[in-house]
Amino acid sequence: MHLLLSGIVGSVAYGLAGPDSDVDRIGVFAAPTVAFHGLHPPRESVVTTEPDVTLHECAKYARLALSGNPTATELMWLPEECYETRTEFGERLIGIRTAFLSAPRVRDAYLGYASQQFRKLTTRDSTVGGRRRSAKHARHLARLLHQGRVLYATGVLEIRLADPEWFRAFGERVAGGALAEAEELVAAAERDFARIRTPLPERPDEETVERWLLDVRAAHLPR
Repeated sequence: MHLLLSGIVGSVAYGLAGPDSDVDRIGVFAAPTVAFHGLHPPRESVVTTEPDVTLHECAKYARLALSGNPTATELMWLPEECYETRTEFGERLIGIRTAFLSAPRVRDAYLGYASQQFRKLTTRDSTVGGRRRSAKHARHLARLLHQGRVLYATGVLEIRLADPEWFRAFGERVAGGALAEAEELVAAAERDFARIRTPLPERPDEETVERWLLDVRAAHLPR
């Protein structure tokens, strides 16, 4: 495994971390190219919980980012201080980050993941972790909608939130019973996505992404 790019994501990167928040990390690695020709291809992802680390093999990472997956996408847009590994190929990945973006996939992914958080607030499962878990779901719902709208409107993903206290307060209000406020936030975001004139293309630039991936594969052949 050759780590190409890694960094701290989640609440710490957003500016929403509290004293008890976990530190989440994500990274991209390249497996030896010849390993894909054997009986047992390399694992596409390596996930640990203590510490919380998710590593994706570069091809899987590219597919996730091309689909608009918010967690995969944010690795390429982190504040400088959140990066922990930055190789030459990692730098190139950051350099082509806009190639992964497309209007339909950004809209669908961010609205979709936010809707998942809303469903967690409305199911009985949300009571398992009590008010604290509900507040977390509500914060992430609001954060996803905000980041998705900014990305859709500007072509730039805002990781570090300008007003984290608003998101914390929103989470507490929703956890306290203001579920209608969360529902209206989702509805307002849907209206915004429908009216915004986005600079994002209809399709991502897969040719540029493919060129990066093939260069990674060539570099990890035996010499």
